[in-house]
Amino acid sequence: MAKNVFGEKLLPCSTAPMTGFYRNGCCETGEEDVGMHTVCVELTTQFLVFSKSRGNDLSTPRPEFDFPGLRPGDRWCLCATRWMEAYQSGCAPRVFLEATHEASLEIIPMDLLISSAIR
Repeated sequence: MAKNVFGEKLLPCSTAPMTGFYRNGCCETGEEDVGMHTVCVELTTQFLVFSKSRGNDLSTPRPEFDFPGLRPGDRWCLCATRWMEAYQSGCAPRVFLEATHEASLEIIPMDLLISSAIR
């Protein structure tokens, strides 16, 4: 059973749009997930602009990859390193802790996640 940052059952992040490395709605990870898509966030315009500036355009639909394009307010499983980079740049999106995989703690300290949590 996948666990969240509290060591409890990992809750789904989003099914509309369908997220997760495995596209099952959860921020689960495994050996294939070298990007560690483990942080469940609520996307913001500021973060989407930041991500695009770093070469990862999450806003533009890519039908050939069954990717709808994301909008502010969408929930998404974000790479832990990208979240940390955004945090250090002052534009990290808020986090849903119960849907954030415990592996995120390998990269992001718990106090940063808590300070960025959606309450």
